Amino acid sequence: MEMVATPNESHARRTANYKPNIWNYDHLQYSLSSIYHEDKYIREAETLKEEVRGILGAIDQEDPLYKLELINEMDRLALSSYFVEEISESLESMKSSKPSAGNEDLYSTALYFRILRQHGHHVSPDAIHRLMDKEEKLVMMSGRSDGKAMLEVFEASHLGLEDECLLIDRAKAFATKNLRLFNLNNDPDKITKCPLHWSVNWFNAKKHIQGKNKSTFHQLAGLSFNIVQIQHQNELKEVLRWWRNLGLSQVLTFIRDRVVESFLWAVGVAYEPQYGSLRKWLTKAIVLVLIIDDVYDIYGSNHELHQFTTAVERWDPKQIQQLPEAIKRCFWVLYDTINNMDHEIQKEKGCNSVLPHLKKVWTGFCKALFVEAKWYHSAHSPSLSEYLDNGWKSSSGPVLSLHILIGIGHDTTQIIDIFNNSKEIIRHSSLIIRLCNDQGTSKAELERGDAHSSILCHMREANVTEAAARDHIKNLVTHSWKKINGLFISAPRSQQPMIRYIVNTARVASFIYQNGDGFGVQDRQTRDQVLSCLIEPVPLA
Repeated sequence: MEMVATPNESHARRTANYKPNIWNYDHLQYSLSSIYHEDKYIREAETLKEEVRGILGAIDQEDPLYKLELINEMDRLALSSYFVEEISESLESMKSSKPSAGNEDLYSTALYFRILRQHGHHVSPDAIHRLMDKEEKLVMMSGRSDGKAMLEVFEASHLGLEDECLLIDRAKAFATKNLRLFNLNNDPDKITKCPLHWSVNWFNAKKHIQGKNKSTFHQLAGLSFNIVQIQHQNELKEVLRWWRNLGLSQVLTFIRDRVVESFLWAVGVAYEPQYGSLRKWLTKAIVLVLIIDDVYDIYGSNHELHQFTTAVERWDPKQIQQLPEAIKRCFWVLYDTINNMDHEIQKEKGCNSVLPHLKKVWTGFCKALFVEAKWYHSAHSPSLSEYLDNGWKSSSGPVLSLHILIGIGHDTTQIIDIFNNSKEIIRHSSLIIRLCNDQGTSKAELERGDAHSSILCHMREANVTEAAARDHIKNLVTHSWKKINGLFISAPRSQQPMIRYIVNTARVASFIYQNGDGFGVQDRQTRDQVLSCLIEPVPLA
């Protein structure tokens, strides 16, 4: 952490020494192009969709396992959004005609459990528990284990609920042990680090598409990926023009210039073609989150941050007259962007103004950041509980959740009702964002002297090592996922599709921070994902 003396200011400014942006925005504007916008490819994709519908309709109802495997395949290929009705009807039919216990095996039972829970149905884990007893005896007697079944049990274990700890945690431990002991996967540690339920479908789809299988499903998935990618590229260019027109990166040298990564986050939340406006609004919101977070974390004095927070709460530019020019610019960007966004939302959706609701979540975010800034300036060491009670709000989760619901929904009353009725699922998704962020960035923040992280809070409070604290934080992440699973299943069926996109924020956070600070340091896994998702099409024969 460096201290920078600023002319005509008594407050010495800190700087995080973030790495400069690695992307050439001008090059992206002129180089992003593809042949897959042509009508012939769009017609071919529509033909393949009809072929897939035919395949789904022709499957014998007496072969539910094959249909489950196809639904799983469509999920992993990012095709499910094209066949929502077909998948829903199939799962409803399976749920009402569950096979008898005598016909069960561990693999199909775990797959059934995972797919149905993943799609919002409540099914019991008892059958998995019963069949695991048999599998344990088989392993002891033969010294061998069914790798396919163990992998599916491991994946299914991440759909467990809070009150299923004994069953689900046992399944997870047993499957993980056997995957490693018998080397049942080429890279078991990678599988166990990021299970499917915690992963971003769109980020993994390309790798799955490029596998050896060349079925009709894979042909459609490859073509669909490339067609959708063109739309993403055009949206990214539009957001980059917005950012360049602001001219902030030349003036606010202490902030992170991470527009491409912010757009990647938005794509991870909602990749489907119909959500272009959502991605645009969400990207701008994430860019604003990063700017404001840097103002509170490293730039503003306590007095300045109090004034800035008051200005946001009152949504009043008159409150910033005494602030330094850099912080004034930050306020004006927030103020203008959100006001313009509200106008766009009203025009596009024909709804009432959502500005009062947007102001409320941005105020909550700024107040939470101000709490953390006051802790830093007063050298206060919060307990872990105190830190997390504030940290889920400072994670920006509520801000992102409201922008997501606005982007997906059409009726203002319905959007706000779902937002207000989903506070617990928003809180736990936000906690995962906060805890993943802390795990990825805590070392860098400690070196800079930034505010506390959950890891440091637990180290001090429990007098444990950093490794022990990290394990505790991982357990908190797992607990929040169990809460999310239960809340999602108990949510009204009509609201589950919208709530799913809120939960996707936790999935993207898991990716962004799983190997460090994916925002602060762009040139590692985040860069590879940008290239894969946004720049390089799937090679098609």
